[in-house]
Amino acid sequence: MDADHATELHAEDAILAVSLELSAAQWKVALHDGLRERPAVHSVGALQAALRLQAVLELIEQQKRKWSLPSHVRVVVSYEAGQDGFWILRSLRSRGIDCYMVDAASIPVERHKRRAKTDRLDAIKLVTNLRAWLHGERDRMRVVRAPSLQDEASRHLIRDRGQLQKEVMQHRDRMRKLLVTVGCWDEVDHRAFAKRLASGELTCHDGSPLPDELRERLLRESHRLELAEQQLKDLQRTLHDRLPEPVRERITWLKRLRGVGDIGASRLMLELFWRQFRNRRQLGACVGLVPQPYDSGQSRVDQGISKQGNRRVRVQLIEMAWGWLRYQPGSALTRWFNERTQGTGPNRRARRIAIVALARRLVIALWRYLKEGIIPDGAQFKPA
Repeated sequence: MDADHATELHAEDAILAVSLELSAAQWKVALHDGLRERPAVHSVGALQAALRLQAVLELIEQQKRKWSLPSHVRVVVSYEAGQDGFWILRSLRSRGIDCYMVDAASIPVERHKRRAKTDRLDAIKLVTNLRAWLHGERDRMRVVRAPSLQDEASRHLIRDRGQLQKEVMQHRDRMRKLLVTVGCWDEVDHRAFAKRLASGELTCHDGSPLPDELRERLLRESHRLELAEQQLKDLQRTLHDRLPEPVRERITWLKRLRGVGDIGASRLMLELFWRQFRNRRQLGACVGLVPQPYDSGQSRVDQGISKQGNRRVRVQLIEMAWGWLRYQPGSALTRWFNERTQGTGPNRRARRIAIVALARRLVIALWRYLKEGIIPDGAQFKPA
């Protein structure tokens, strides 16, 4: 076989790997076909999203012609997960191009205290890892699973509810602290607070009226509080009806169990259980409740849980675990927790550590309950 024929054969088997290093001003695009020593790196800086993505596609076609690659060569694109979300992935896949979103924390980097870091070097590192990943080196990076458009849209409902609830608490706390500065310790209740504030019933510690500037600020804060509470009320009233029917059914199944409320069931379904898990280890790793040991030579350190994945789900699971102990006292999970913490006495740290393990066991039990219909051992249902 001559050299020209060997080069042609390799070109037919080539895969054009492309990586995107995203930023607001411009994208760095690195391309590598595996037949050259170094990848090609270009910059794309169109102002509109559609035009910038189209420029990337034109750059890919231009590079294929420059490297004499077949028109049907497989093109694989990767970029790091970030604020741009999944629209690039969905747009490229709709054009028949393989695209993967990568967890940035999974990409190995040099451990020197000082190392060069630029967008160009990051793009080259990403395309190099992509080629290695395509050839079976799965430890080079971890791919993020993309939800469907409906699953991603439904998540906005439960996340917006959490944000509104947080804003309501922030407004109330801010108003309470402002009143404390003048010695007024009255409760902040928006239904009566605004009227009392407008009528001048609220006074300083010595009975003198509130300063006009403080009173005006409290009135503005009260109006924002009322708006946030009304939006929260409206969203809670319509949230369940706006979800797809299969999701509503699974939420109803979860709510049948004592200790699982409407918000907890909705958050688990919309944030976690849209995914498909092969085993309990994948599930535990996804919610970040698995231990992260450090065992090297004579050094053995318990680093705690990994805290990877969705923070909202992890917080919700911890709250549900405490509720499970209260409302499911006869379940196997509660008995397991009580056995582990029986001799700790007033040691709250031991209970906080054990509750994390209980949360991991609980989410696995709920996953099996939804997937296979296996009721958690000893669990009770709410009365019909």
